Amino acid sequence: MTPDRKSWNAQQQVLQRMLNKEEDFPQAIQLFLSQHALLHASAMSQLGFSTFEDEIWQGLTDQAARCIPPKAEHSIAWVFWHLTRIEDITMNLLVTGTPQLFEKDGWLPHLGVVDRDTGNAMSEQRIADLSAKINLPALRAYRLEVGHRTREIVQALKPEDLKRKADPARLQQILEEGAVEPAAMGLIEYWGGRTVAGLLLMPPTRHTFIHLNEALRLKQKC
Repeated sequence: MTPDRKSWNAQQQVLQRMLNKEEDFPQAIQLFLSQHALLHASAMSQLGFSTFEDEIWQGLTDQAARCIPPKAEHSIAWVFWHLTRIEDITMNLLVTGTPQLFEKDGWLPHLGVVDRDTGNAMSEQRIADLSAKINLPALRAYRLEVGHRTREIVQALKPEDLKRKADPARLQQILEEGAVEPAAMGLIEYWGGRTVAGLLLMPPTRHTFIHLNEALRLKQKC
């Protein structure tokens, strides 16, 4: 079975409507989990068939994962770094106020890079350096853990949580931990204006879907 992008897009619109209606809360959570599962490796959600993420990694060499094609800004390695850092930060620090897995579980030395941030303000050279140096198996393992944690968090939510906005102190904590660089303050401002319902759409579903499509195009070029 191959997931269908048009169907995923249509279901994302349904999810957006459901998250705005308290009576639809149980169905919204189940739909979120279904959409989220397709955006991570099948090893995370045990779907039994390939996901959009699986499609990227299948047959992908390390060289291709690190490749930044001419006229492109990113590598596939950078895309997965960016997606995983953002999901970890927003779901843990902003939605529940719990520590990032990146910090709590000490992922930095395993990943083999010096970067802690989401990558939003990275220079071309930093993107190239991260792409060349990052430990790809560790990156995929970190992503699996973040995916599992997101599902735990979402399944523990209550209807009243969806209208809650992030505590400003948690937004400040993101900056203090170096998870977002000052040059990317627009990201902090964006998250600060979102409710939990909004954060469930951007980043762990819609944002991820967009970047996985980018990764597929990068795979074709590399």
